[in-house]
Amino acid sequence: MSLHLSYRAEPENPWFSWQYVRDNSDTILAALREHASLTARAVLIAAVVALPLAVAAYWFRSLAGPILALTGVLYTVPSLALFAFLAPYLGIGVVTVLSVVVLYALLVIVRNAMAGLNQVPPEVREAAEGMGYGRWRRLFRIDLPLALPGILTGLRLATVSTVALVTVGVVVGRGGLGQLIFAGFQNNFYKAQIMTGTLLCVLLALVLDLVLAGVGRLLTPWLRGRVS
Repeated sequence: MSLHLSYRAEPENPWFSWQYVRDNSDTILAALREHASLTARAVLIAAVVALPLAVAAYWFRSLAGPILALTGVLYTVPSLALFAFLAPYLGIGVVTVLSVVVLYALLVIVRNAMAGLNQVPPEVREAAEGMGYGRWRRLFRIDLPLALPGILTGLRLATVSTVALVTVGVVVGRGGLGQLIFAGFQNNFYKAQIMTGTLLCVLLALVLDLVLAGVGRLLTPWLRGRVS
């Protein structure tokens, strides 16, 4: 995404300027849309990959250690190093950014999904088996619904961290709001530009977290009844 910014010199160089927001509203909204899109796609892809891994670790206990170790190692690799490693193979663009942020989100989702599945009461599993539930039927009718609070916790944590990490995509030209922040540093440390990108990142993370929290309340009505 190319940035065409209308720079308005201000002697005080304040940390926030409504004039900057008005002059660059189209660019700001485009960056925000790209950031939200990258975040949503990354978390969705990570969930599609992480949940089967968590289920495999739940069914086959010997796989739990290797799965957590692999996702943990990926999580510790510096993001810039991952970009440098993947860019020559995946190119400069959205695919590289998504690949990096998905790898970082895996550990958070896998770990919380495994915790949720492992907290399913043994007596509930035994009762389901006594009623003739097979492994797959029990998974979808018993295990996943009861593990849903843990899974949603992982999704919320992964979403918030992904919002922050997407900004690093600026190194390959697809950083969403990170483009604004980085351009502010290049633009004689234009504080209003930097602060606008930063505030929108925080607000986006907050809004997405609240949305997922609301979805969690709708999907787990039994927890609301327990609290009340």
